[in-house]
Order: sequence, then C-alpha cells, then structure tokens
Amino acid sequence: MISTPISNVANKTFDYVIIGGGTSGLTVAGRLAERSEDSSILVLEAGEANYDDPKVLLGGTFGTTFGDPKYDWAFTTTPQKHSNNRVMTWNRGKGLGGSSATNFMIWGKPSATDMDALESLGNPGWNWKTFQELTLRVEDFTEASADQHAEVKHTHNAAYRGKGGPLKTTVPGTAASLNNVFLETLQNMGIPLLGDAYGGSVTGCWQASSCMDRASQWTRSYSATAYYSPHQDNPRLRVLTEATVSKIIFSDELDAGGNFVAIGVEFLYSGRKYTANVKKEVICSAGTIKSPQILELSGIGRRDVLEKIGVSTKLELPGVGENLSDHTLCCISFELDPTKDHKTFDIFRNAELAEEQARLQSLGEDNMHRYGISALAYLPLQTISPDKAQQIVDSAENGVREQMQRGKLPVGLAQQYETQLRLLKDPAEPDLELAAVIGHMSPRSVPSDGKSYLTFLSVLQHPFSRGTIHCRSNDPLDQPEIDPHTFEEPYDLELLKENVKYAKQMAATEPLKSIIALEVDPGKDTETDDRIKEYIKDYNFTCYHALGSLSMLPRDCNGVVDCDLKVYGTRNLRVADLSVIPMQLSSHTQSIAYYIGEKSELYFMYNVTL
Repeated sequence: MISTPISNVANKTFDYVIIGGGTSGLTVAGRLAERSEDSSILVLEAGEANYDDPKVLLGGTFGTTFGDPKYDWAFTTTPQKHSNNRVMTWNRGKGLGGSSATNFMIWGKPSATDMDALESLGNPGWNWKTFQELTLRVEDFTEASADQHAEVKHTHNAAYRGKGGPLKTTVPGTAASLNNVFLETLQNMGIPLLGDAYGGSVTGCWQASSCMDRASQWTRSYSATAYYSPHQDNPRLRVLTEATVSKIIFSDELDAGGNFVAIGVEFLYSGRKYTANVKKEVICSAGTIKSPQILELSGIGRRDVLEKIGVSTKLELPGVGENLSDHTLCCISFELDPTKDHKTFDIFRNAELAEEQARLQSLGEDNMHRYGISALAYLPLQTISPDKAQQIVDSAENGVREQMQRGKLPVGLAQQYETQLRLLKDPAEPDLELAAVIGHMSPRSVPSDGKSYLTFLSVLQHPFSRGTIHCRSNDPLDQPEIDPHTFEEPYDLELLKENVKYAKQMAATEPLKSIIALEVDPGKDTETDDRIKEYIKDYNFTCYHALGSLSMLPRDCNGVVDCDLKVYGTRNLRVADLSVIPMQLSSHTQSIAYYIGEKSELYFMYNVTL
C-alpha cells in the first residue's frame, strides 16, 4: 500500500510534515527516514501515487502525460502582453515524484560559475563545491557498455559522477544516430565536444546521461523509486496521496525571538478538512507554483495580495510570489529524408509500431523506450552570434542601467542583473541551449503519418524578465495566477532569436544538411529577424524549469527564505524546492531539485550548513 489510511494521519502528530511528494520533497523524506531513527515523517501529496505506472516508467511515453489531470497540473498563465497575448500552459508533474515522474529524464548539471553566483547573492554555502558534493551522493551512475562506447560520443570521468546513490543514471540504452549527427554538425561549426560535462564546465556540445535504471529494463529512475521505495515499509514514514494542503497552522503565540511557530498543517482529503500536527518542522516542497500559494493561504506574503483574497496577514514578506523566472524555449523542426535510416520517436504515433516497441521492452530487448533526449549544446552569445553579440550586450546593459537610475527595479533584482550581465559578457559562459529531440515536437505544425522528424529545442538560459505567482482566491483548489512576464525585457527575445538563426545555420551544415528534406518550423519563409521574432512570440513555451517565487535572498532584498531555507520570521517553517533558487542556471533543473532536498535534510538532522 502506497498511501496510508486517513485514520493514520488525521489529528495525529508527526516530527516532520512535508508538503508535496515531488522531487525535493521525497528526497527530504527518504533521507529523514534513513538517518533519523526516532522521528516520524508525514508526506502530503495532492496527486495520486501513479506508482509502477507504465506512463511514468517507460521512456518513450514522455510527453504523453501532459494535459492528463492524473499526472499533470496543467497550470495556465495570464495573457502574455509581449508574446502576442497568448495564454500558455505550464505542465507540472502531479503525483509521487512530481516533475521527476513526467520530465524528459535529462540528468544535467549547471556550470560552476552559475552555482557560485548563488552564493554571491548572499547565500553562504550555496556554491559549486557543495552542489557537486551533494549531487554525487544523489547519483548512481552506470558507465556505457563497450558496445555503447563504439556508438556514443561520451567519455566517462569517474571524478564527476556519483556511485552508490539512490538515483540511477546512465547513458541511454541505444545510441540514436541522430544524436551523433547533431554533435558532429556542431563540431564542424567549431563547437568543442565535451567528454563528460558534469565537472562544472558545460560550454560546448555533449552527450547527456538520462535518469534510467539499467537493472530495471531501462525504466525511469525518479524520486519515488530512488528515495521513497527503499523506505516504503518504514513505519515512521507515512505518505498520504490526494491530500491538498489548504494552509499551515501557526501557534497563537510567538516564540521568545518573536517568530511564528508552525504547529500543524490543514489539508483537504475526499472533500473534508483534516489537520496533521507537527512537533519539529514543516517543510513546504510543493514546487515553484504551489508553494507560494500555500504560504499566501497561510497568511504569509504581500499585504495587498492577502487582503485581496480575504486572508489575514500574519507575516508580511513582500517577496512571496515574486522574482519568478523560467527557461523559455521554441522549436525548430525538420522533416527527414526518408531514404536515410534514422530511428525516431515518431514511430510511437503508429499503433502497430508502438505495440512492437512495448513487446520488445517486455522481452528485455533493445527498443525505443531506451532512448533519451541526450544530445545537448550550451553556447555563449559570442559563439552563436559574433556580429550581434556586442549590440545585444550593450542593449541589455543600457536597459538595466536605465531601470536602476529610475528606481524601477524591485529590491534585490539589481544584484541579480549585475550577475546576469557579467555572465552575458563572458565568452566562456553559456547563454543559450540547443537540445536534439529525435522526433517531432512543435506546437505549430502537425506531423505527417509515416514521416520522421528531428527537432531542436532552442532554450534561453538566463532570462532578464521576472514574473509573479499569486493566489486568485482563498480557495486552495483554485489555480494561482501565473504571470511570467515573458519577453517583458526585450533582450530575452533578441537572444532567443539569435539562437534560432544559429539552428538554421546548423541545418545548412554537414552532416545534418544531407539528411534534411524540409525545414518545417519555423520554415524557409521565416528568415528575417522580425519574422523569427514573431514566430517565437507566437509559439514559445515553458521549458518546465520555473523557479525563484520564494527566493533565497537576504530579507531586505525581497528574500523569503534564508540560506538555511527557513522562512523569515518563522521558527520551524522551511521551503525545499526550486522556488528558493533566485536566478536561472544553465542546466535542466532536476539535479538542483535533488540538491535542495539533500541539503535541506542536513539542516533538519544535524543543524549544519554545508
């Protein structure tokens, strides 16, 4: 049994109550269950368990959970003024494992410079050294086989990879020939091939690892299998699914230091309200979108927002729900020459071929479920656009300086912008990503039956635009209002436009040129800067990496949590999820979510800062 009966939770007292059984939340729960011999732990997860579910476990099914309320929150944004007033869907994992159960399984790490920048914003101990130390504990990497080494452009560096951790990672089971075409084309354009990009340098092109368990038929490894499964029979750990937290309950009296003390959590289950009491800590791990909503429903946040929804202000923290940022992406897709033999995920659109892949998977034979999205390139602006780079840098710097002089920047954002400008000027640090998807993936076009595609994801790494997430009402079942302010800062659009142009240059370079039959998106009629920018505004979407809505910054810089992840003004409420990271990083973010879980558990167990 995954979910404990409500009778084991209602009005019961636990040492730790964790709100959210996602990537970070289950990491905290698993480590507490492992290392705390006498503490009781409760995890409240709003979604279903979705455990041992083929839609979660099989690699070839990723993306099929999007829009399905069993697996996906499917949040929507407000109309985006600078993106042709589009309302966008923000898919987020719902159920045990959170987004680690629904993502594309990419195991990536940011640059050391990016991680050290977090520390420079006033967060001692949040740097590359500690990130690498703790993520090595997360990972159990299995090296590519001898047969794989003959096909895969990957060189293993043991010093960069974890061994014996709970999360299984490996080079995807079968080398996709298109990945090699992608990487060889970039090399022909002068981009260096990195052997192992997990040591703090990501600039270049490389073969990423995937969160797959080779010993379990190459199925998904995620926080539920890694951190919950080993402890599911531990009587001190209880998980209640389909339980939506409505608020955190605080004592009527402050402690001796004038801090609020969390004493319980109120939640909805089967249409009724219940309470779970807490002795030590409440850990809010509901994610970048839901965590600020829960704090606001609990009376923590901006006074004007709380008054608007009819919630009394307990603790005024203006940074709650502010400083939101995301990796924005758009797609460049190509129809492949049918005379070239390249396997793609497009076969899953054919029921008969999809059934054959499932049969091969059940027999333990090679099949497309073992493939991953694993050919990546992280590129500086100066590399992709040497002619326009200085113009874009100057525009960004002038825009930032003007906002500073006019006093338009929110408190704390100026320092982040200074850091981003430094990164933008650095020809060794990546500003943009290109990722190869071996199949059709585009919101604009419809794939044709029987045809194969290759899609590039063009992703902005350090957006200047900042958005907000706030409650619409005091109903915990209402979606919060998400306004990412996409492209509000015009340099973001300029950067992404240059990356699309670079992707088009790739398509005209061998060996990629010889296998492309047709550029589908944005198409050959979209060549000018203005047309490319309109295409981006019409068809950009989230890269599912939102963060920053409860930023870890000094309190006078609009921070919500300190460097120990404790909410300012409280004694025992912490936040452990991506909402605490104040600035975007050059990486897919799940390694950072695991890092947050590992790091926060040290505070609970040992009261140490690492």
